[in-house]
Formats: sequence, structure tokens, C-alpha cells
Amino acid sequence: MGAPPWDVLINGEPVAPEAATVSVFDIGFQRGYGCFEGMRSYSGRVFRSREHIERLVASAQSLKIPTVDPSVIAGWVDNRASASGDAVVRVFVTGGTNPAILGTNSKTIVTAEPLPGIPTALTLLPVRAPWHSDGTDSELTGAKTMSYGPNVAATQSAKAAGFDDALLVGSHNHVLEGPTYSIGWIRQGVLETPALGHGILASITRAAIVEVARGAGITIVEGVFVMDRLAEADEVFVMSTVREILPVVAVGDRRYLAGPVTNQLQMGFRDLVAAELGLVRP
Repeated sequence: MGAPPWDVLINGEPVAPEAATVSVFDIGFQRGYGCFEGMRSYSGRVFRSREHIERLVASAQSLKIPTVDPSVIAGWVDNRASASGDAVVRVFVTGGTNPAILGTNSKTIVTAEPLPGIPTALTLLPVRAPWHSDGTDSELTGAKTMSYGPNVAATQSAKAAGFDDALLVGSHNHVLEGPTYSIGWIRQGVLETPALGHGILASITRAAIVEVARGAGITIVEGVFVMDRLAEADEVFVMSTVREILPVVAVGDRRYLAGPVTNQLQMGFRDLVAAELGLVRP
């Protein structure tokens, strides 16, 4: 089934963006009860689509929302990616229209949109995140749900203060993650990053960059770190699907340089993407 670039697929059916709708009675709309994934396509091919869809299904299972077969979702994702080239492909699974029977009239929505402008470096404002699990498990620990209101607000607070984005900080001054990215840094030649067991989202890009670092012989330490540890870093970077890996040049008042290890990881990640998708690196 073909569909023009930027058309939306709703349960597999192509819909023009201006006509794409969700019921106002869907608890995805009413309560943010649903899950989603964001993927990046390169020349029409999605990087690690299988891992993204596996995480989507796991999120839906945590929410107790039935999903269509993952292979069907993968086909819809490929449809939007191949039509759109270099793009951001997103999949949403809504909670449905009956809170008593989750998944009733649920919709699986696949969109593609042009890549946004991506800066060469970021500045981050530390923001307290009392909503974050910060190492305490709950029914939705590890799920990528649609309830992103606090994260969006954190980003807006950071932008209002003159920064590019927020860095979420836990109740005990723990470094956590960003609203839409993972964080890492280089300290004395070692790559340090908050551990997944501390409630950090299992980022697909983070996992790929850890692979790249290991292949380059860089020592990696995943743990629980306080903000003072970050202040000791030589280089800081963010990791996300859309931004890939970007250097951080400021965290609050602390300034950093975009360093050689971050650049090495950037090049290594792009080589990995090209190798897995059969692309020619420019």
C-alpha cells in the first residue's frame, strides 16, 4: 500500500495530515494513556526499527493495551520511511475509548515528518524532576508513554532561561536524563552514563553508542551519579534518535568544550548506521 510523503497511517489506512483525527473520547487524548516511539529514517530506511518496535510493544504491555502484530507495525513504519527519505517516523498506540476495557477502538498511528534543524551543540539547564522514578520501580517503569507533560514543561522552563534544553535531576541530586535524550560524559578517559536500573529510558541510540564506545576500546561505567560528578567531566554529550550524539557546551554555569572523544563517538555512530542500513557515508 502506497501513500504520499507525510500522509498519516491510521490502523494502516493512509489519511491526509489535515484529516487525521483521534476520538475526543480516546484516553490517549483525554489522559495521555498510550505509548509511542520515535525513529529516524536515513534515505528511507529506519535505524534499528526492530528494537524500537519491540520497545513499543513492551510499553503497550505495561499499559495493558493490546497491539497489532509487530510485523504489521514494521510494515507501516517501512511504508512511511520509504516514502519520506530522511525523516522522523513516529508510532502511537492509543489507549482506546473505554477505560474499563483497555484497547477498545485503540488506534495505531504512524506518521513521518521532516527532520528538524539540529544544532551542533547544546546548553542544558538542570531541572528538578520529582515525577521521575529516580530508581523506584512502578507499573510503568521503562515504558515510553504518551504522558510527557512534565518533560515538555521542563524543556520550556530551560528555554525560558536561555538554554537549549533541560537536564532532569532526581530528588537526591542524581543525574538522570533529558526530557527526550540520554546523557553521558567523559571523565579521565572513561565514558560514564546513568544506569538503566535507575529508571532511565532504555534508549536505542544510547545502546548503539555504548556499542561504538566498546568497539573503540573506551571504558564504560554505568551507575548512579550526583551532579558534582558531572561537574568533573571533561566532555558531556546527549544521545537521542533525532539528534544522534551531540556535544554539550554548558550545564548551568559550568562550561565544556566539544571534545575529541565525543567527536570519535559521533563518527563511529554514523559509521554504524551506514553499515547496518547499507548506506554510503558522505
